[in-house]
Amino acid sequence: MSEKRALELGFKPLAYLRDWSFKACDPFEELLLGPTYCSQELLSRNNLSMESDIGVFEIHEAFAGQVLSNLTAMRSQKFADEKFGGKKVGEIDLSKMNTKGGSLAVGHPFGATGSRLVTTASRRLQDENERFALIAACADGGLGHACILERYDN
Repeated sequence: MSEKRALELGFKPLAYLRDWSFKACDPFEELLLGPTYCSQELLSRNNLSMESDIGVFEIHEAFAGQVLSNLTAMRSQKFADEKFGGKKVGEIDLSKMNTKGGSLAVGHPFGATGSRLVTTASRRLQDENERFALIAACADGGLGHACILERYDN
C-alpha cells in the first residue's frame, strides 16, 4: 500500500521495503546458504555494511545448523574469495540478531515466516531507533531470500 493511502486510512507505516533478493543455490553443495548470497548482493547493491549500517538482524532459523552455516559463510574470507571476488558479506553482531526470539524460539510458522520476520524487524527499527534492518531466510530446495527495511520516520 502506498504511504499516502496508509495515512488516509489512519495507519502509520513502520518501515519501507528498500530492496530484496531471491537466489537459488546448488541443493547438494549449498542447500541452505541462500541468505548469504542474497545478503551479499543487497549490501553491495545498496553500498551498506553489516557492521556499520545494519542495526537490526532478523534471520530465519529453519534449524540451528542452517543459521550457523550462514554466519560462518558470511564472515569467511575463503568463501568470499571463492564466491564473491574477495568481498566478505560481513560479521553479524549477535547482540542485534533475533533479539525477540527467532523461528526456533517462537515456533516455525509455516506460511507466516516472512510476515513474522518483517513485522518483528519493522517494530524493532522503531523501538530501537535503528535505520536499517536486514532480514534473511532460506527455503527448501536451495532457495534463499533477503531484504533491507528502512525505518519510517514521518
